[in-house]
Amino acid sequence: MATFQMSPQTHAVPMALFRKNRQKVCEALKSNVAVEKGSFVLLEGGKDVSFNDTDTNYLFRQESYFQYFFGVKEPDCYGVLNVDSGESILFVPRLPEEYATWMGRLLSLDEFKSMYEVDRVLYVDELPTFFEKASPKLILTLSGLNTDSGLRSKPATFEGIEKYVVNCDLLHPVVAECRVIKTPEEIEVLRYVAKVSSDAHIKVMQFMRPGRSEFEGEAVFLHHSYAVGGCRHTSYTCICGSGTNSAILHYGHAAAPNDKAVKDGDMCLFDMGANYCGYAADITCSFPANGKFTEDQKFIYNAVLDARNAVLKEAREGVSWVDMHRLACRVMLQRLKEGGMLQGDVDEMLAAGLAGTFQPHGLGHLIGLDVHDVGGYLPGQPERPSEPWLSKLRFARTLQAGMYVTVEPGCYFIDILMDKALADPNLNKFIVKDVFERFRSFGGVRIEDDVLITKTGNENFAIVPRTVEEIEKCMAERED
Repeated sequence: MATFQMSPQTHAVPMALFRKNRQKVCEALKSNVAVEKGSFVLLEGGKDVSFNDTDTNYLFRQESYFQYFFGVKEPDCYGVLNVDSGESILFVPRLPEEYATWMGRLLSLDEFKSMYEVDRVLYVDELPTFFEKASPKLILTLSGLNTDSGLRSKPATFEGIEKYVVNCDLLHPVVAECRVIKTPEEIEVLRYVAKVSSDAHIKVMQFMRPGRSEFEGEAVFLHHSYAVGGCRHTSYTCICGSGTNSAILHYGHAAAPNDKAVKDGDMCLFDMGANYCGYAADITCSFPANGKFTEDQKFIYNAVLDARNAVLKEAREGVSWVDMHRLACRVMLQRLKEGGMLQGDVDEMLAAGLAGTFQPHGLGHLIGLDVHDVGGYLPGQPERPSEPWLSKLRFARTLQAGMYVTVEPGCYFIDILMDKALADPNLNKFIVKDVFERFRSFGGVRIEDDVLITKTGNENFAIVPRTVEEIEKCMAERED
């Protein structure tokens, strides 16, 4: 059985996983009345990308849809599926002889066939001849909107494709919907990369202390994920915020590169996820830099933890994700009220959109081959809510068994949002100003888990300390 495996100690991903994905898509296409007999799927893999105008390249990562179908680690490939028969044909670049000198031995077509368990392997320059012989009634290429990025996937092409009937719109919603429900084989990869990421987070929590820099924590995460877990990639840029930086939702980018020195009394919010064989983890841990929560830190942390616990108790097949977001916000506002920061009726707070002041993002997102995975706002699914405090939700679907989602409630004190709330009479009537202002330099708390939805509940793949007591105990075990 062919597998992808970084070492004997890391997870072996069977190529059967990708074969099952291909079969799943073919069956979905055959049940689609718009797909006639004699149709073929044509996909283009990711390309090597040079670093600006230099002769070095960015570290290659396969295009996600191509990874879903083929699990191929090499760039510049194409793939074809015969929808009727399910036959899979991988097209690899015909490399020059000197490749062997600089890059390694040239693999034969039979070796590629065995390595990826496809039915046939040809060279990319044989695509035109292949389709001449196949005489397809329809070629399905992939083009569709990613509702998280706003960008469109680019359809595959080859010289002479204009001679055939081509549809670049029909395939995308079908494949995206197939990716929403994970197979048992995919679930095991996701379980593995979440465990690697969880263990790395624990290492970071035990390493961090006042005087160390945010990027040092990032380095600990990256080292464990790769050295122990075989995860060469992360799923996104690591977010390692401390103090007020913990209230910057996507901190860690090039202009803010996790470069602050951590101070005594800071709250740390570290959002990091490893990536294995293209599959993502996305876990956030929030903890005090010195290992001991202050009363104010406990107050905010437990408000978020209670919101998270409420969702994990209720999330299962048949439940609306929008309702889960509302539940998390209601619980958090109630806890903030009980702690003296808010006053008034919680349902009225929700109706006024006050929750968006504290949590401007959605409860979570689908996750899989992309950290913000596809399937959020496909045709036939609920549209994005229009209310401002709900509009950032990355999907609004009813949960189904086999969906894999993040649950990530948060509470942040962001100057611009605090100022807007205080200036808005519809919101400031709920705010106890002196308590609210006390937290202006607090930063934020997020608790993010990776959760598999089942028919009767859910399974949390993030295995990290979550209660105040668990976190303090974990951090007390750190080594100097």
